[in-house]
Amino acid sequence: MINMEEISRYLKQYKGRELTFMEVCGSHTAAVIKYGIKELLSDQIHLISGPGCPVCVTPSAYIDRLIALAKEPNTYVVTFGDMLRVPGSRQSLSEAKGEGAKTKMVYSPMDLLALAKENPGITWIFAAVGFETTAPVYTLLLEEAEKAELSNIKLLTALKTMPKAIEWLINQGAAPDGFLAPGHVCAITGSSYFNDLAERYRIPFAVSGFKDTELLAAIYGLVRMSEKHAAGVKNFYPSAVEDTANRTAAAKLNTYFTVCGAVWRGMGMIEGSGLCLKEEYRRFDAGSLAITEDTKKNQGCLCGEILMGKKEPGDCPLFGGACTPGKPQGACMVSCEGSCYQHYIGGI
Repeated sequence: MINMEEISRYLKQYKGRELTFMEVCGSHTAAVIKYGIKELLSDQIHLISGPGCPVCVTPSAYIDRLIALAKEPNTYVVTFGDMLRVPGSRQSLSEAKGEGAKTKMVYSPMDLLALAKENPGITWIFAAVGFETTAPVYTLLLEEAEKAELSNIKLLTALKTMPKAIEWLINQGAAPDGFLAPGHVCAITGSSYFNDLAERYRIPFAVSGFKDTELLAAIYGLVRMSEKHAAGVKNFYPSAVEDTANRTAAAKLNTYFTVCGAVWRGMGMIEGSGLCLKEEYRRFDAGSLAITEDTKKNQGCLCGEILMGKKEPGDCPLFGGACTPGKPQGACMVSCEGSCYQHYIGGI
């Protein structure tokens, strides 16, 4: 049984070699700030944020494509609220409404079913962003759209998968001493999802939940593995994560989606890091494959470097001045899972 008192004392008093761990999940970033996890660690243990916020890694070109679609006749772009504020190369969806862009905010992609049935003369395009966690819901949407024979629902996909992005980071020289693996992703994929990376690059992964005790236990696991120079994947979130994938979710993903390249904000095209609709379901696609590059609205924005763990939010010359949650210059300041947003509201 894990003794949290001993773990907390160990992490605060740790005097071994300096260690840096990356939390690749935006929800982990938010939890680290919320619980003051960094203040509970020795000065020898550092946490950096990675590219695990789906809104943050969505490229400007994707936003530009949504704006163009929203301006087409009889077409609405439907999305979650934070996506409305993400900067494109010139403006956000919210700003484009003054130029005739038609958008609607919903709380679930499944809301498109009622919209499409009630308004058959309108094409409803959902901004399908996310990681392995959210991708299965889009398969349910497509499944129901097929059953109802709805031809006025489409997706503009920006679905990302984590392993290839982590591999890209490692190959770019931004490799930390270990990774906090996202618990909700592993609830879909299984903890073994990261086995290959851990073995090939001889680096530890700790699957973590989102409570303070769960994060501290996972960080403790990474420290002990690092001390032993051990690689592998340890699961510190057994209540939600098993070793193998959720078979139902995997089957639905394999039915509708295939692996493809994906563009990450600040990182560019990473081959094999995305999910695109299969050819037989391409009729539901709104031009996702045409997005092949990223662009910047503000050249001073360091969102890309922050997502790669090379910079901290405070290193950005725009942070807290030209860039705030009220006037974001980059996606990292828009989402509540974004590192810049969290550091700003946390006063860090």
